[in-house]
Amino acid sequence: MKNLKLIRVTKDFTQLKVQMETGISQSVLSKYEHGDLMPTCENLMILADFYGTSVDFLLDRTDHIKPYPAKKA
Repeated sequence: MKNLKLIRVTKDFTQLKVQMETGISQSVLSKYEHGDLMPTCENLMILADFYGTSVDFLLDRTDHIKPYPAKKA
């Protein structure tokens, strides 16, 4: 999950800042970034919203950092 770490570092965030903003523990974030643990669907959505990107980008399925357009109600 190289993009997960890439976007955090690009935005100049520490894992501690991400933890404070998202509620996802620093140790879990570290495991996600090192590929030792796969994020839950809920945490992927939280992180995608926090970073302003798509779940596919976080999962390294695309290199496009911009999020998809929001679903219309």
